[in-house]
Amino acid sequence: MTGTQPPSAPHEFWQALYPPETFGTDAGHDRFFPVTLEDGRQICLPIRPLSDGQHALASIIINQASFEVLDTLAENLAQKLKPSEPEVVVGLPTLGLTLAAEVARKLGHSRYVPLGTSRKFWYEEELSVPLSSVTTPDQIKRLYVDPRMLPLLEGRRIALVDDVISSGTSIAAGLQLLTAQSFEPTVIGTVMLQSDRWRTHPALIPHLERIRSCFSTPLLIKDSAGLWT
Repeated sequence: MTGTQPPSAPHEFWQALYPPETFGTDAGHDRFFPVTLEDGRQICLPIRPLSDGQHALASIIINQASFEVLDTLAENLAQKLKPSEPEVVVGLPTLGLTLAAEVARKLGHSRYVPLGTSRKFWYEEELSVPLSSVTTPDQIKRLYVDPRMLPLLEGRRIALVDDVISSGTSIAAGLQLLTAQSFEPTVIGTVMLQSDRWRTHPALIPHLERIRSCFSTPLLIKDSAGLWT
């Protein structure tokens, strides 16, 4: 569907693609932040205030998006990854798995490699690293690669995919897990680069030139009128 009205309820976000220039991007924002894709179409992202009350982030939850929006973003990201000629897509849990599967399909792959945080009885502890994320900062899990999937990665050009790169901790854990097994991702893909905090993460600095995204969003600041800019 093509949207004509902005979302008015939480469940309405990420459901519509709006025509080019439906919303201005340089003015103060109230409930949502519009991002613009390369073809000019726009998606409305809800604004999530941070704990200090003066800063906020635009948000996307990819497994709650409409199929049309997911399909569009997966196609967009696949085209950005394609020049790197990835032979296998590796997805990060949890929301990155939804995206990675679709990106792999768009690249013409028959499968992808999902990393996980649920330890199956045949998993090996040495094939894991600690994992936390900006959305679950108080939960320290472990990120695992299924040992049965290792042959799919050996000698292959790898695209490491997550839905959002924000603080950089999740994608850094994925890089750590892969490089510990001597796998070096050729390219890193994400739908959204959320602010610039990730750029200073020590684990990501050597990989900055390999990162591809559909769009980026700034760290929003509340102005004197109570709007986000």
